[in-house]
Amino acid sequence: MYRVGFRAMGSSCEIVIASIGKKEAKAIAALGIKEVERIERKYSRYLAGSVVSEINGSAAKDWVECDEETCALLDYADLLYRSSGGLFDITSGVLRKVWDFDREDVPHPETLFPILKLIDWQQVERKGSAVRLTVAGMQLDFGGIGKEYAADSAAAILHEKGIMHGYVNLAGDIRVIGPKPDGTPWIIGIRDPRNGERMIASIPVISGALATSGDYERYFEADGRRYCHILNPVTGYPVTFWRSVTVLAPLATTAGSCTTITMLKESEGLNYLKKSGMRFLAVDQSGKIYHND
Repeated sequence: MYRVGFRAMGSSCEIVIASIGKKEAKAIAALGIKEVERIERKYSRYLAGSVVSEINGSAAKDWVECDEETCALLDYADLLYRSSGGLFDITSGVLRKVWDFDREDVPHPETLFPILKLIDWQQVERKGSAVRLTVAGMQLDFGGIGKEYAADSAAAILHEKGIMHGYVNLAGDIRVIGPKPDGTPWIIGIRDPRNGERMIASIPVISGALATSGDYERYFEADGRRYCHILNPVTGYPVTFWRSVTVLAPLATTAGSCTTITMLKESEGLNYLKKSGMRFLAVDQSGKIYHND
C-alpha cells in the first residue's frame, strides 16, 4: 500500500493505492495528480488562463465557446440549481468580494445589495456550446463542484491503469476506487465539527465516495455568532443550521453537491437528505446527530 501526498486547489491531498511496487505506484499516482492539476488549471477562478476566467472576463460582452467537458459541468450546475430551488447557484461566488474570512469582517447590508444583484444563474445565456454572462460583473465559480469532480476524474484514470484498491482524497472529498487488497473496507473517520481532535463516527467504505460540508472549514466568530464560508445566494449571509453534513454516494461530485445543498437548505435539509436516498450523517447546531443506515 502506497500513499502519495500533494497539494492542489489550496488543500492537502492524497492518493492511496495498492501496487506491486513503489516505482509503479508513484508513476500511476502521478497520472492522477496530473489530472487534478489539469482540472484546477482549467476551472479555477483564480487562474488567468482558465475557462472560468475567460467567461467571467467576457461578462456582458462576448460569447465564449466551451468544449464538451465544460458544457457537461454547466449542465450539471443547471440541474443543481433547479433541484435546490435556486440555492445552489454557481454565480454566487461573487459574494467573496464582500466576505473576507481572513479579515473577519461582517459586511453591511448596503454593501451586500449590489453584489446580490449579480447572482442569478437564470441570467446566464447558453447557445449551443457557447455561454455568456449577461450582466457586467457577473462571475461563474465552479468551487462547489470542482474539487469533487477532480476526485472522480483522477480515480477514473487510476482505475483505467489497473488500480483496483485505493482512493483519492482531495481535502476530505474522497473517491474510493476499491476496497483494501484483502477485501475489507476503508474506515473513514468523521470529525467532530467542534473538536478537530475527536471523531464522532467511522464509516466503512468499499466503493463510491464520501464528502463532507461544514461550518468549521473556513469561518470566523463575531459578537458571539459563527460566520462560515457557505453563503446563501438569496440573503448573502452564511448558513447557520448545520454544523456538518456527510454523504456517501456513488460519485464524489454527487456526494459533494448533496452536502452543500443540505447546508444551504438549513432546516429543510433533513427532508432533502431523506429524499435523496443516500446514506448520510448530519450534525445540527445543537450537536444532535442524524443518520440513516
